[in-house]
Amino acid sequence: MASECDIQKIRSFFAADRFAAEAGVTIDEVSAEHVECGLLISPRHLNAAGSVQGGAIFTLADLAFAVHSNLELALGGETGVTVGQSNSISYLRAPKGQKLIARSACLSRGRHVSVYRVDIMDDLGNAVAVMIGNGFTKQN
Repeated sequence: MASECDIQKIRSFFAADRFAAEAGVTIDEVSAEHVECGLLISPRHLNAAGSVQGGAIFTLADLAFAVHSNLELALGGETGVTVGQSNSISYLRAPKGQKLIARSACLSRGRHVSVYRVDIMDDLGNAVAVMIGNGFTKQN
């Protein structure tokens, strides 16, 4: 897990991601092996049917992907920025809890192309969605 100093540096770097921040997404845990982000569900995250809107779930997953794929850059490394090249998300079921948790894992990381899996669950342990994110690293 990243030290408290490192996680503050990472949070500071990603504070510029205004959409995720204003949606309420938080960066909760960071290590080389995984990143965990959270989202407390509030009325602003619900769709017309009263379920969590798919875009809120995707925003949570996308930030976990962004943080994990740009860890070195966020910590001051001289790498290029990794951007999403394509993403695929499968919604499995509506969350039952009060919080969503996204946990990323790197499946493959090359010089330019990377692939991450992000599992999204609720705070009761129910699987909510799975996202596969393909990143492209632009060289400086």
